[in-house]
Amino acid sequence: MADIKFSLFNRGQNPLGDDMQVRFREACEQARLADKLGYDTLMKGSHYSAYPLLDFQQVPFLARIMTEAPNMRLCAGIVLLPLQKPLDIAETFANIDVMSGGKLIFGVGVGYRDVEFQAFGTTMKDAGKRFEENLEAVKRLWTEEKVTMAGSHFTLTDASCPVKPAQQPMPLIWVGANADVAIKRAARVADAWFVNPHNRLDTIARQMDVYKQALEDNGKTSLPTDFPMMREVVVAKSREEAMRLAEPYLKAKYDAYHEWGQDKVMPKGDDDLGLLYEDLVRDRFLFGSPEEVSNQIVDIIKRFGVNHFVFGVQFPGMPQTMVLDQMQMLAEEVFPAVRSGL
Repeated sequence: MADIKFSLFNRGQNPLGDDMQVRFREACEQARLADKLGYDTLMKGSHYSAYPLLDFQQVPFLARIMTEAPNMRLCAGIVLLPLQKPLDIAETFANIDVMSGGKLIFGVGVGYRDVEFQAFGTTMKDAGKRFEENLEAVKRLWTEEKVTMAGSHFTLTDASCPVKPAQQPMPLIWVGANADVAIKRAARVADAWFVNPHNRLDTIARQMDVYKQALEDNGKTSLPTDFPMMREVVVAKSREEAMRLAEPYLKAKYDAYHEWGQDKVMPKGDDDLGLLYEDLVRDRFLFGSPEEVSNQIVDIIKRFGVNHFVFGVQFPGMPQTMVLDQMQMLAEEVFPAVRSGL
């Protein structure tokens, strides 16, 4: 198995009324600490119209935060590709790859929120088709001098992306996916399925069979060299204390997901994020002492073959001291224990 990588997901999401200048300074502090502690990648998601949360936008956030963490890779996780035009995306993220010294991971997904689809003049019904057209166009713009291609919502006629990515032929492409159909798509069009943090582990166990079969169907004989999974994590003296510390912040985040309809696109039987807190966290998040969390991670690695963990440690409203403490405990107590446990 390839060396295990540990990375940090910075949501950049905060409660209404927060001072976002203060929160951005805190995000910069988190990035500097992650860089110092040896985290591999810094990841930022993307949503529009994020009420009831305040959310930093992905592109300006990544472009600025890279200066705080010069040793870390950057992951756009994820770009809501059906909402976009491919020439803009190709040029924007090629620039970020160049400016970061060739450290970009290009994470993409379909999305699920009607408010976003409507605002960008499209629908969920067309999302799969637009996703594939856009991704094909971005790949071609990154690797060809000029591109002529007609899509359902764009026309490229001798179009070019003059600044190519620093990574040749292109950055790694991860596809974030909840549903089986999207997992099959990831196996076909991307370097890796980015295993989401929302589905329970029993759901992921079933979906791993879907993914492995789809890889085989597309002539891919092994799991990705860099195979990522995201998990929410809280480390404390015990599981009970971790659950207690996390509850007001993690529950607020998942209440927002439920309100947004995230669970509507999750697999049947695992499609309700409006559960009681005790039921929500079961078999879904990593809670406990450093030893307990380490053992959970080792079990997941052995069970699924993933080798790149992206951790969510910052939730809306969580005090900065708690976020930094979580990052420190993970890096100093959990990561070494996982590596020795393997």
